[in-house]
Parts: sequence; C-alpha cells; structure tokens
Amino acid sequence: QVQLVESGGGLVQPGGSLRLSCAASASISRDNAMAWYRQAPGKQREFVAVVGRYMNYADSVKGRFTISRDNAKNTIYLQMNNLKPEDTAVYYCFAQIGTGYWGQGTQVTVSS
Repeated sequence: QVQLVESGGGLVQPGGSLRLSCAASASISRDNAMAWYRQAPGKQREFVAVVGRYMNYADSVKGRFTISRDNAKNTIYLQMNNLKPEDTAVYYCFAQIGTGYWGQGTQVTVSS
C-alpha cells in the first residue's frame, strides 16, 4: 500500500506560479511512472503530465508546466508558470504501481 500526499495548491492570480508536491509513503522505482491529473468542476479528470522513463505533457500545459522527480525523497513536483483561469482544478498525483494509487488532491484556483 502506497500513500500519496499532495501539497502546494492555493489561490493565485492569472500569470502567477505555483509548485505542487506529491510525497509517496514508500520508495517508488524510477521505472514506475508518476503523473499529475486534474479535475475541474463539472468536467472529467484529465491528464496533465507524467514522469518515468520519459516525460510527457498535455498540450494545454506544454511550455508552462514542468514535472520533475526526486527519487531520494520519493517526491514528484509540478512547477506551474503563467497560470490561466482554465487551469483551475483539483490536482491529483498518481503512481503507476500495480493497479495504481491516487492522492487526495490539492485545489488550485487561478483568479483575479
């Protein structure tokens, strides 16, 4: 059993930045992908970024968001720059181990 705990969400103005963190309760092999997803009100959960043997991003965040991983700390990060109102959502961390594990989510609100 792996627990994932996200942090770093909050309220930010358009054009601002936030850095999300996701700490795992156990060591996760770098061969196991970890990812960020988000879910806006009234919408389905959607992929944001993944890091494992490769990195990939949703088109909507390319050039603005950067995913990174610190294996020594069992933590992944999502640096979000030039935030837009449409980035407002609950952001979830996901670990591709077995059937997969999800964190509880952290709210990001982009508003003036």
